[in-house]
Amino acid sequence: MQFLLALIVAGPLVGAAAALLPAPPGLKGKSPDQAVLRHGVTVTGVVLAATIVLALGFDHDQPSKMQASTDITWIPALDVRIHLGVDGISLPLLVMTALLTFLCALYSYSKMPSGPSPKAFVALLLVLESGTLATFAVLDLVLFFLAFEMVLIPMYFLIARWGGEGRQAAAWKFILFTLLGSVVMLLGLLLIGLKAGTFDMVALATDNGRGLTTSVQVIAVLAIGIGLAVKTPMWPLHSWLPDAHTAAPTVGSVLLAGVLLKMGTYGFVRIVLPIAPDGMRVFAPYLAAFAVAGVIYGSLACLALARPGNKGDLKRLIAYSSVGHMGFVLLGIATMTPTGVNGALFANIAHGLITGLLFFLVGALKDRYGTADLDTLAGATGAALYGRAPRLGGLLAFAAVASLGLPGLAGFWGEMLALFGAFDPADGLSRPAFLTFMAVGAFGTLLTAAYLLVVVRRVCMGGPRPGGETAIADVQGYEFAAWTPLVALTVLAGLWPAVLLGLTDPAVQQLLAGGKQ
Repeated sequence: MQFLLALIVAGPLVGAAAALLPAPPGLKGKSPDQAVLRHGVTVTGVVLAATIVLALGFDHDQPSKMQASTDITWIPALDVRIHLGVDGISLPLLVMTALLTFLCALYSYSKMPSGPSPKAFVALLLVLESGTLATFAVLDLVLFFLAFEMVLIPMYFLIARWGGEGRQAAAWKFILFTLLGSVVMLLGLLLIGLKAGTFDMVALATDNGRGLTTSVQVIAVLAIGIGLAVKTPMWPLHSWLPDAHTAAPTVGSVLLAGVLLKMGTYGFVRIVLPIAPDGMRVFAPYLAAFAVAGVIYGSLACLALARPGNKGDLKRLIAYSSVGHMGFVLLGIATMTPTGVNGALFANIAHGLITGLLFFLVGALKDRYGTADLDTLAGATGAALYGRAPRLGGLLAFAAVASLGLPGLAGFWGEMLALFGAFDPADGLSRPAFLTFMAVGAFGTLLTAAYLLVVVRRVCMGGPRPGGETAIADVQGYEFAAWTPLVALTVLAGLWPAVLLGLTDPAVQQLLAGGKQ
């Protein structure tokens, strides 16, 4: 199991290096470009298979226990260790990361985004996968920071070299925001490690802040929280996200929404909550306030983009919807209760599946129409998607109702549990304040339903074009292969939430109790 987890984390890096080498003559196929794209599918497929084996071998009777652990001294002078492990909190994120990266590689094999050589594209995709998997597997604060930063360069180049209009400005905005946030976060991580005498996240979580004064915890939470909030993204530190999503290629948007945003919220759960609980308690009401502000802001921005005549971009609308959905995740974390944190972790996975599917679908629409402009999609050149491409229209409607939180689909449980957590927050937090946040968040769910239903009505149910409808390509084979797992898991998580909650709940209970249980 230890070898398996090390393979999952390091395997994509080896694959990235191999992608840059010339393909052996017998493996080139029709062209070297096809060979390297096939290499990307193979490597990500092997990593996904290894992750599934890890999940099957995971001791589900003890999800709160760190399993498949590796603990090797790396920098003795600072007591920095190569410490890896997986529990019920990180396992679902590892599986989702491996799945989404494999689906992106599979999609790119048939629909490579226009840009430079596929060699660089595949190598960057694999480096990105390695960094995200490492973020969810490492148990040392210094290693966490290195993995957290490792994803920035590949995502920057994916946007800047394979993106659409405005890609250079969007890529620079992405990297500047996240780098500045990370610098502040590093100071907080170093403060904790030096004051506590260790960078080991398991030891620090077990200590539960007892070795840190309240003032140190407050400063550390503020510093670390800023860096994590930028990546999440929390309002008002979100402004890099819509530009990055609008400019990114389809697979870049899928990974950015499905995986990279989760690194921020995971950091709150893995580091801030258990290691500095007193500092978190000070900032929890402010975090909740910013979270629900993001829910309302994101929904209102989406409503404005969806309005006829506003030239709203559908990719940009879904990016703003992520600000709202991640607001529910932050609200659940801010309650500091098992109910709220479990809801946040569930909403993390649900958002990755549903928003990943939405960005795949918008990418397909953009390929067919040449634009993601809502007025164009809903106007004379592309209305009534149900009649022109019924499977594509049906999938778009399915993803939209899943995103608005329809009961029976994955989007429902996380947001509901986050609101339940706000109804009865942890001891020491103001219940009237959190009841207010709960009410505002609940209103945000109505706004979410409003803008998503407007999108479905305009794009899928609009009137036919004046000269009669012209059929467009419906769902293709490679699209069916890439999207079906996301649809199936969205339904499965909605109908059987105990699969995920059974993993996260014992781990969350122990994390909040400081390892006492």
